[in-house]
Amino acid sequence: MSKSLVVVESPTKAKTLGRFLPDSFQILASYGHIRDLPTKRLGILVSQNFQPQYEYLEDKKKVITSLISAAKKADEIILATDPDREGEAIASHLDYLFHDKLKKVPQIKRITFHEITPEAIKKALAHPGKIDENLVQAQQARRLLDRLVGYKLSPLLWYKVRRGLSAGRVQSVVVRLIYEREKEIEAFKPEEYWQLQAQFLRNKESLDKFELVKVNAKKIKIGSKAELEKLLTWLEKSKYKISALKRKKVTTHPLPPLITSALQQAASIEYGFNASRTMRAAQSLYEKGLITYHRTDSFNLAESAIKEMRQFIKKTYGEEYLPPRPNVYRRKSKLAQEAHEAIRPTKIKVEPQSAPIQSLSRDEKKIYELIWRRSLASQMADWQGERLVVEIEGVGEGNNALFRRRGVRTLFPGWRQLSRDEKEDKELPFFSHLKEEESVSLEKLLPEQKFTSPPKRYTDASLIKKLEEMGIGRPSTYAPILSKIQERRYVEKEEKKFKLTNLGKAVTEFLLRYFPKIMDYNFTAKMEDGLDAIAQGKEKWLKLLSSFWKWFKPLLDEVKTKAERVKIEVEKIGEKCPKCGGELVIRIGKYGKFISCSNYPKCDYTREYVEKTGLKCPECGGEVIIRKTKKGRRYYACSNYPSCKWMSWRKPK
Repeated sequence: MSKSLVVVESPTKAKTLGRFLPDSFQILASYGHIRDLPTKRLGILVSQNFQPQYEYLEDKKKVITSLISAAKKADEIILATDPDREGEAIASHLDYLFHDKLKKVPQIKRITFHEITPEAIKKALAHPGKIDENLVQAQQARRLLDRLVGYKLSPLLWYKVRRGLSAGRVQSVVVRLIYEREKEIEAFKPEEYWQLQAQFLRNKESLDKFELVKVNAKKIKIGSKAELEKLLTWLEKSKYKISALKRKKVTTHPLPPLITSALQQAASIEYGFNASRTMRAAQSLYEKGLITYHRTDSFNLAESAIKEMRQFIKKTYGEEYLPPRPNVYRRKSKLAQEAHEAIRPTKIKVEPQSAPIQSLSRDEKKIYELIWRRSLASQMADWQGERLVVEIEGVGEGNNALFRRRGVRTLFPGWRQLSRDEKEDKELPFFSHLKEEESVSLEKLLPEQKFTSPPKRYTDASLIKKLEEMGIGRPSTYAPILSKIQERRYVEKEEKKFKLTNLGKAVTEFLLRYFPKIMDYNFTAKMEDGLDAIAQGKEKWLKLLSSFWKWFKPLLDEVKTKAERVKIEVEKIGEKCPKCGGELVIRIGKYGKFISCSNYPKCDYTREYVEKTGLKCPECGGEVIIRKTKKGRRYYACSNYPSCKWMSWRKPK
């Protein structure tokens, strides 16, 4: 009997495949990459057409030995790594390994599949292909570009800003977005304004929350209390009637099935998950054979999947929830991989409440339910509703006022039976019994002082949305990018929002001053387009790297000699150093913030930085403080640790 060796990336994926394949198939995991650029040197022969100097990874010796041993006994080797650039690069390195280490190399095949099911695996094995060199070269081009920027810019930051710093081609641009948002917040000056609502009486029925929108046919903006009081004097004496009832039937089409970026955004909004947490859960679900491949830019769904969903909808919800024809979605983006599918369950009959899902981790259950609901909802009938706008007109002292209230009601829930749209209209009281020209009386005016708000700091969801709009990075890179900028202490999370640190500010301002092109949004987006063109076989990786190096190297040399050293701002805490009497300040080190003497290095006094909340521990009554994990994630803990071990990821009430 012939023996086949199948190589995948992870042991979980290997275990899932093992359930479908016969004993003649041996399935082993490479545990990710087995070769990469060296860790302690550049590893790129720039003068020799940017030749990469890949090395076998030190921590993969046992894995490599196991793979070679199995390959010697195999009649064929099947590379079944993920169907994307990273997976193709891993397959290419595995191919190199077998040709490098084996005297006699068995036939090597490459198979790809977007879901780990018996049907998909059978089809892939029946139609093996070759390693896609375009995808390999696109991955290599990104790796080399990032290495050139990181290894050449980082030492410069060590010398000009502070030791231990590093720069990234895309990460630095992402930090710039957060930097600019912080500048907008700092420059913001709140402006006073007043909102005026009214409560009316129709016979004995109270009609409330009607908002003043126009005065004398012009949009109203009440900028001060004096302006408000002028309005109140004549509004209180005015006579009122219902001047308009505007009804309109409306429908809302279902949201498309999830793609990578949309999944990350939805999980952030629904559950407060960061991008890395979402992708970890999705990776596990894919490897367990429960969802299709989770790194995708396509809204496509397989015909067989649509058929299964339509049958499920008809049986479970009724024929009225089934549109006459399948819903089709198209991306207007050049990124869309039409050969791929959107993220969906491999079997729609496996509901979130079913036994296979209930045995999963908490995160996996949540992400599966999100994918299941969104996939099924995408093939359901439209939401149907009715909107009503009620307008009440007031006339007094030669003036005219218009108050407005909107009502929304659902006539048929359709796809919203399963999923929701964050922009959807909320159900509001529907005053269908009112009549035009009816008189009403003023019951109460409800003025409320307000102030304009500064721009909001980015969350995972809003930052990913912004990056996607600008074409910076790609959905598969968002999670590692957002993790890296936190690990490097350039930004920190505060109430799940990204906040720039003084270190991030110093580095960003240095790079903006001396490397404006690296920090340019359009340039970064064009580089991503170039990498996409390589993946599509429309561009050569060597041309892209040569073009980049041609202007980057001279600029690098110039900045080394001309740039001034940057001083990082420090925050004073209003205390004197107990050792020398100097000012105590907050600094950022490898493991986060700490308190230090401003006279460092002459004075080496330091102590732990404790971020207080003013809250009491729900278990012992001690003070609640904020701590951080090694990866920078904030959590709440009792200051009486270790005698009290209370902690929470959420702010206690």
